[in-house]
Amino acid sequence: FDRLKKNYKGPQVVVSSEGLDFSYDDFADAVANTDYSFNRNDVVKGTVVQYENGGCVVDIGAKSSAFLPTQESSLFMPQGATLESLVDLDTEMDFQIISEEDENGQLLVSVRRIQYRQAWEKVIAQQTEDEVFEAEVVAVNRGGAICLVEGLRAFLPGSHLTGQLPTEDLIGQTLALKFLEVNQEDNKLVVSNRRAVVEQQMSNLSRGDIIGGVVKALKPYGAFVEVGGMSGLLHISQISYDRIEDLEKVLQPGQQVKCMIIDHDKVNGRIALSTKTLEPEPGDMLTDSAKVFELAEETAKKYHERMEAERKAREEATKDIVMGLGDSLADLTSDDEGEDPLADVSDNLDSLLS
Repeated sequence: FDRLKKNYKGPQVVVSSEGLDFSYDDFADAVANTDYSFNRNDVVKGTVVQYENGGCVVDIGAKSSAFLPTQESSLFMPQGATLESLVDLDTEMDFQIISEEDENGQLLVSVRRIQYRQAWEKVIAQQTEDEVFEAEVVAVNRGGAICLVEGLRAFLPGSHLTGQLPTEDLIGQTLALKFLEVNQEDNKLVVSNRRAVVEQQMSNLSRGDIIGGVVKALKPYGAFVEVGGMSGLLHISQISYDRIEDLEKVLQPGQQVKCMIIDHDKVNGRIALSTKTLEPEPGDMLTDSAKVFELAEETAKKYHERMEAERKAREEATKDIVMGLGDSLADLTSDDEGEDPLADVSDNLDSLLS
């Protein structure tokens, strides 16, 4: 009995392959001939099937499941973010293979590197368009601030901040920006808030507008006035109709002023200013600048009316000159009517040829 028990294999189940489109041999050949070739840097479709400590398991159709490390799950990981908030289970997405198979046949994959490449493509396209865009400040340092642009960290120099300093209060704010430098090879992004603000404000400025500002610096040739983050030049010849011997007796750094825009360069963000056009009487900037600024809008209106009247007078004078020339030409034509103006020339040529 013991011998029979030892040799007993259990009930025999006979499996028939009748009615199937393939045999077991065909199935074995198909498995053997299936190509499981996955190379480093290949981008493949996959699905996250399980979260694990330090990452998650991804089914990419290989012999073994791939592994997505947490640091490769996103281009930017907000403070306090979890893997579950960055990668969804049972959702098909693209993964980049970043390793060779280990001893268990497992591959490492990345989402971050795909997002990194896509982010640079978007940034380069934005730079080509040279448009103003918005980005959030995520950190500050001694030299400026760090902004998040399409998931990439961009440096905003402190000198290119408008109306603010790079302090902790800046973190979380969304700023208008333009690119200063885009270099994918060196992984370098530099942006400017000042350029964006200047462009937006310059689009709303016109010659003859009255704007307020603050005197920032005095130079031998005039004063620099900050106007909404822009630096305008108030040339010494445009401060007053009277001659200025000592500029420091007229203006001081930090002084609030009102000026008229007399010229602007929207491409480079430069504006030329004038206060003498706002003087009710020549020399008022030297004797009572407060009065000049108080009556700035009223004086500017009179100035524009005077300029318009002078323009019309010039047009009339030009018209009279043109009409006078027309009458003179008409008189000359009537006096010489019937005569050949080239007759004398022809006679001279004939005499020379003979």
